[in-house]
Amino acid sequence: MKSIAPILLSSLSLLTTTCAQSTPLSRAETALDVLQSWYNTSTGIWDTCGWWNGANCMTVLADLALIDDSSDSVQETAREVFNNTYYIGPKSNPLPFGELEPNSPATPSATASSRVVSSTAAAATPTDEAYEVGWKWIDGSYDDDGWWALAWIAAYDLTKEQKYLDVAIGIYEHLNSTKKASCGNTGIYSDITNVYVNAVTNELFLSIAAHLANRAPNKERYRQDAENLWNWFSTAGFINDKGTINDGLTNDCKNNGQTEWTYNQGIVLGALVELHTANKNKAYLTSAFHIAKAAIKTFTNSTSNVIQESCDPDSCDANSTQFKGIFIRNLAALNAVAPEETYEKVIKASAESIWRHDRDLENDELGEAWTGPVNLVDASTHSSAMDALVAAVGL
Repeated sequence: MKSIAPILLSSLSLLTTTCAQSTPLSRAETALDVLQSWYNTSTGIWDTCGWWNGANCMTVLADLALIDDSSDSVQETAREVFNNTYYIGPKSNPLPFGELEPNSPATPSATASSRVVSSTAAAATPTDEAYEVGWKWIDGSYDDDGWWALAWIAAYDLTKEQKYLDVAIGIYEHLNSTKKASCGNTGIYSDITNVYVNAVTNELFLSIAAHLANRAPNKERYRQDAENLWNWFSTAGFINDKGTINDGLTNDCKNNGQTEWTYNQGIVLGALVELHTANKNKAYLTSAFHIAKAAIKTFTNSTSNVIQESCDPDSCDANSTQFKGIFIRNLAALNAVAPEETYEKVIKASAESIWRHDRDLENDELGEAWTGPVNLVDASTHSSAMDALVAAVGL
């Protein structure tokens, strides 16, 4: 019988060499190559994942391109995807907004646009052009809409093309025109049914306003919106006694005690970073620090420092497979302006564990459970894990 020991040793040597030679940047670039194998130019989004997940695929692509500015390949890929998705993506909208409201026009009119006003500041009506562009990305699930707004802001940050920022402005103005939530009359409901006041939708609403406060015309108006939204959110009951954020509020406007998801801890970090940039108030970074600290305590263990979701390793659905990457992405944004050794440890540990334990060695696809082994793999799990790889590049 032929001994297999030399073969095993040879394979181990090759694996060790490969790991030793790889860098955070080369790993992220490899992950991008794999992610793009799912991109469908005829639909404008990524096969094997959902509509809102596609927005996060686009965001991680933009984040890598912002860091990897010397790679012609990465830069070209990002710009080609943004342009194609801008024109083709709306056809993949699962429920275009005009089909959701029987009394609404299929496309916004000047009258519809004129109804959009700030709930928290006397402000000029947005342009019909931006509102119409944003309208194409609305599907009646307001968190979906928010993800696309942030994705187009990321595309704008890379390219400085105004058409991308206009999409985000249009989406925000639409969200701002929806019925205000009964809990405080400041936030918004989760969707067109106007029933549930959840955390993710309002964190996204806040984050978009804060981002626009640093990019859009009429910055002061968006800054005031963001400040008022945070003042409401931080006291409305979403944040529990541990300092983490639950899923939403009850009908009588109290914390509902439902699942603490990683992404609900993350979105708000990015929002507070942008709000601090807009008004230089360090109190926002202090709030972000406390939420990040509580989240790390909740979602890591002391031995690995790797982020884990409550549904890991094999119970996450097509939505929750995306969550951990969103947390890491926003933790990295916080670390960039207010560095903490703990943040870096979590980012590095998560990225390293993904590469060593949650990667298919045959095709470099990245799975759902960052501690391994590789199980569920699709564009959502891969792009989420890629968020951690990109975050590690920025350290």
